[in-house]
Amino acid sequence: MKRKRDSPDAATMSACVDDGNSSSRAEYEVFLSFRGPDTRFNITDWLYQSLANAGIRVFRDNEGIRRGKKIKGELLHVIESSKIYLPVFSRTYASSKWCLCELTHMLECSIKVNEKVILPIFYDVNSEDVKLKTELYRGDLKKHEKKGRCDEVQQWKKALKAVARIAGWEMKDKCQGEIINNIVYEVLTKLMSRKRKLPDHLVGVHDHVEAIIDKLNEGSRDVCYLVIHGMGGIGKTTLAKAVFNQISNRFAVCSFLSDIREYAKHQRIVDLQKTLLLEILQSQFLETLTSVDMGIEMIRKTLCDKKVLLILDDVDNRDQLSKLAGKSDWFGSGSRIIITTRDINFLPIKEKDKESSFQAHSQEFQYYKMKEMDFFYALRLFSKHAFEMDLPPHDFDDISRKITITTGGLPLAIAVIGSSLQGKSKTSWKVTLQKLKSVPNREVFNKLKVSYDMLEPEQQEIFLDIACFFIGKDILHPSYMWKASNYFPEMELLVLTHKSLIKITKDLKFWMHDQLRDLGREIVRCEDINFPENCSRLWEPEFALEVVQRKKGTQKVVALKLTRLSKKQTFTSEQFSKLPNLRFLELEGGDFVGDFQNLLSKLTWLTWVGCPLDLSATNLCLEKLVVLLLSRSDITEDWAGWKSCLVSENLKVIEIYFGTSMKRIPDFSKCSNLRRLTIQSCASLLVNDGSLSQLEHLKYLKICSWNIVTLYSPIEANRCDDLFPKPSIFGSLKSLSTLIIKGMSIHELPHSIGEMTSLNELSLTNSNLPKLPNSVGDLRMLRTMTLTDSWIAKLPKTIGGLESLLELDLTRTRIRKLPASIGNLKKLRKMSMLQAPIKKLPKEIGGLESLLVLDLNYTKITKLPTSIGKLKQLEILGVIGTAIRELPKAIWMLKNLKVLNAGYCENMEGEIPSEIEGLSFLRGLQLSKSKIRRLPTTMNKLSHLQQLCLDQCYELEQLPKLPVSLKELKFSPLLLWTALDLSYLSNLVDLHIKYDTPWFPEFRQGAPNIKWIEGLYCLEKLTLVIGDVKLPRINLATLSCLRILEITCVRLQSLKGLPSSLEELTLRHVKSPMKRSLFSNLKNLSRLWFYHSQLRKVEFDDVLGQQLEKLRMLGFHEDKLLRRLTISGLEGLQQFSTRSCPALMEIQGVEKLESLEELSIDECSFLERLPALSKLKKLRVLSLGGLPPEGLPDLSKFKELRHLSLTGFPREKSLDLHIPDTCLVHFELFLGTYKAWKDACRNGAGDIFNRL
Repeated sequence: MKRKRDSPDAATMSACVDDGNSSSRAEYEVFLSFRGPDTRFNITDWLYQSLANAGIRVFRDNEGIRRGKKIKGELLHVIESSKIYLPVFSRTYASSKWCLCELTHMLECSIKVNEKVILPIFYDVNSEDVKLKTELYRGDLKKHEKKGRCDEVQQWKKALKAVARIAGWEMKDKCQGEIINNIVYEVLTKLMSRKRKLPDHLVGVHDHVEAIIDKLNEGSRDVCYLVIHGMGGIGKTTLAKAVFNQISNRFAVCSFLSDIREYAKHQRIVDLQKTLLLEILQSQFLETLTSVDMGIEMIRKTLCDKKVLLILDDVDNRDQLSKLAGKSDWFGSGSRIIITTRDINFLPIKEKDKESSFQAHSQEFQYYKMKEMDFFYALRLFSKHAFEMDLPPHDFDDISRKITITTGGLPLAIAVIGSSLQGKSKTSWKVTLQKLKSVPNREVFNKLKVSYDMLEPEQQEIFLDIACFFIGKDILHPSYMWKASNYFPEMELLVLTHKSLIKITKDLKFWMHDQLRDLGREIVRCEDINFPENCSRLWEPEFALEVVQRKKGTQKVVALKLTRLSKKQTFTSEQFSKLPNLRFLELEGGDFVGDFQNLLSKLTWLTWVGCPLDLSATNLCLEKLVVLLLSRSDITEDWAGWKSCLVSENLKVIEIYFGTSMKRIPDFSKCSNLRRLTIQSCASLLVNDGSLSQLEHLKYLKICSWNIVTLYSPIEANRCDDLFPKPSIFGSLKSLSTLIIKGMSIHELPHSIGEMTSLNELSLTNSNLPKLPNSVGDLRMLRTMTLTDSWIAKLPKTIGGLESLLELDLTRTRIRKLPASIGNLKKLRKMSMLQAPIKKLPKEIGGLESLLVLDLNYTKITKLPTSIGKLKQLEILGVIGTAIRELPKAIWMLKNLKVLNAGYCENMEGEIPSEIEGLSFLRGLQLSKSKIRRLPTTMNKLSHLQQLCLDQCYELEQLPKLPVSLKELKFSPLLLWTALDLSYLSNLVDLHIKYDTPWFPEFRQGAPNIKWIEGLYCLEKLTLVIGDVKLPRINLATLSCLRILEITCVRLQSLKGLPSSLEELTLRHVKSPMKRSLFSNLKNLSRLWFYHSQLRKVEFDDVLGQQLEKLRMLGFHEDKLLRRLTISGLEGLQQFSTRSCPALMEIQGVEKLESLEELSIDECSFLERLPALSKLKKLRVLSLGGLPPEGLPDLSKFKELRHLSLTGFPREKSLDLHIPDTCLVHFELFLGTYKAWKDACRNGAGDIFNRL
């Protein structure tokens, strides 16, 4: 079985290329590592399927590709490209050297890149086992040592201990289904993008963004609050989004909390607190967050040591702020909290609020007032909306200027009014101008209402429905409801969009500016301000509940939202008899009681979350129902409510989610006009043909089972005859345009599927379907076919008949050969065969004249046919990890190719053909870890090439002249012993030259050639790591843009100079003593690391401290000979760490570092005692490993301590600690220490354990 991985789309495969507006995305999102014999056919497979069904791209580990003495390049590449690592620890995990190597590499990647996260799963072991506190893993490691792997074992031990300390999931003797749901939810949360969508027409925002960033003073380590204030619709949220997008990558935790005023109205501040905490905590911990006070405490304890960017959008009172960001010490140093608000009267202002009782200090607040747009920008924005051009045409210039003046420079009003006038006659413009002139300048509501009043009555009704109920909701379902009211939603929504009153997002959801939302809701309120029962729509549950309970309903009410109800809440027939015109009802909990005959007769929409198992109402008949949405309920297929709901020929949409007890599909025979049916995540679902065959008008069918996964043998498959609809139903579903089946057992598709002539999308994933019928070629309208993770081993010859097919996904199928008819798919734009066992492409592949993306990564392809040169439109070609030996000359005929990924093709050798010059649009070329010997001299003609990866190409003899367009270049250090001069690469930003595993000690004679690096003036990041090799003298002071430098520096004298722009410096293999002159110019250096040095003594005295006044982080790692450290001169240091420095005996001056916030000392076995640290008043994080108990400092002095980690203490020693009450204690103690410490601790152990 091949290793699992989902198909990357074009954006994914080209993520490495800077295309101006593309964002980097990992090829794999999740790397799943496990011990096959323990978990392959149980928990790992269940977890994999659950992640895949959630749309997450997962790479599932496979021992079958582990050959040789090291992790293959394929594995390294996958681990390095993944964002999240899920190691599944089982009883024999440590017996596998491959599992241990993977784990070590995962840990290294997560340390190097902050965004990468390890989420450990302890399957049938405890975290104590993984921390090596029991014999379970110790015994396996001893066996490895006996095989001569002592050095590796030490690394594995460190990795196991480190990962075991990370908060994860312990599954032993627990409900696995629930935990897997939590894992999926946690992974989805971690993968959420930070970027926020900005409006299409942005005018005059750049200057505001620059001003905000200047006020934020990013260089300061203080926590800063910045308030953007101004009237509604003036662009505060847009500005906050623009700032967030620009600076979010500089923070460890980022959160954008929108619509706070709206959440607060509905007592949902806890939901906002959970959103803020989701990026840090696992979802299961947040389930315990049930009160605002608890949320405040969790925010304070969790984020106090994190650099946070928090946007609080639309705050309107002090209470909201105090519950989300009440004190600056809730957040780590350097954090920034940006608040948008219409009114600043509740905020602390220096001049008038010196005695403010607000928890945050007034001096921490900065203010930025959003003013009305300058007239020139306002006119330009108006013209973009009214005419789709920068300035109005001559004949409309005068009236455009006059209307722009009436808007008062308010961006929202400009956009709405301009859009409303687009295409209107000049007479309409004049009438609108007169109306606007009659409204006082500052009355935004009335200005916006002018555009509302211009709408037709049907458009007004739809606008009000969206404002009250459908913001953020899918557009399709409400459209069916509006059609039932004899509206024309397609036309009306187009009008509302053109008038900028609503927006429809890319994923087809409604979006509306909060001012326009408030406008719509205010219009409804004004129907009767004093008596809500006379208003048409009641979207606030408390008002809706009062109207129903007090029997105050009237015929004017058409829509109700009754959410957050108790399951015991009941509604009587008498109460609903007062609501004869109700057409929309949303319930969360609750039940109907009594005789409902002739009631709810006009109801067209019913959302019911958590409906009761036993419906108490009688004679309930929802004959006009159009949309039925049910979720989170224990109802079965025999639920009494089906007889009330499934009686209408008008029913168009049915969605059933998380029906935990439903085993079969209900009877839909009376719903003959049903258009969309979704049954998802129903854990026990068995599907038979039942009434599905009678749904002749069904257009969309999606059935996804939770726990039915791909079966592994025909024997298992034969036991599941009822899991999937019988083949006979397909012939009757002739109107179906979308068929999605996931996680179900499918024995066959019938010949009659070819009669589904309207089918546009066919997705049969995670199934044991062995083949497709020949009749599939009759699906002339099919545009997308997805067969990922199916058992299909062969495509029928008739596949060439799919004349409309645009995308074909055969990822991880069993297909070994494509039929020749594949060449007939003239419209195909994307084809993926990722990890399929195919060995050869047919020559007819050249017939795919529209193909843009061809993904053959990790297939068994050994050769590309010459006909591939006929793919004139191809932009992305991936053959990563295949067995191809060469790239055919015909490949250079691909004139539009932008990305060629041919890395980790370990059999590729020889020369790259000179015809490469034909790829004039190539932006990214990856040839990593191949055996190529030469690149052609024509490489320099690739004028668009930005990325070239040649790392681990050990056979490469030299580099030819490369194109000056390059921004990123990677190659092996071996080439530095050639006549190399790349100083002409004037656009190079990232240069990576680093030894790779395995390392070749037999370097060529003489010093490496690196002098040319001094001329790369645009370089921002330089990695020059060549093992224990002496570099010639080099002056890097010429690189004025260099920010990050990692370099082998055996002799520090070889560095003649470093640039003042440097922010991070990593020195490896230093042998010679340090000199002050090295750091004399580094006024911006904030991070300094030493690895594998042979220094015995390092001293940062006062003089050196003055030179490094901005140094905030300092670390010494794996420095085996280091005996003495002096760091007293680094007064601004905030983080200090030493790890694996076994000879270290003394750290002098650490007690004087009053700015120190984090102190970590681990595996320094000769270090017996720390000096008195009483002056470290700001210390928030303290991690000590291996110090004798008597060498621990007095913890009572650390009033700001938030995180305490103690490891490696002997069993026989007890600990006598004084821990401040404010500390969020995090103990990691070896077995035997816990009880001794608990018995001996004199500082209220009970209180402390309550805080764990």
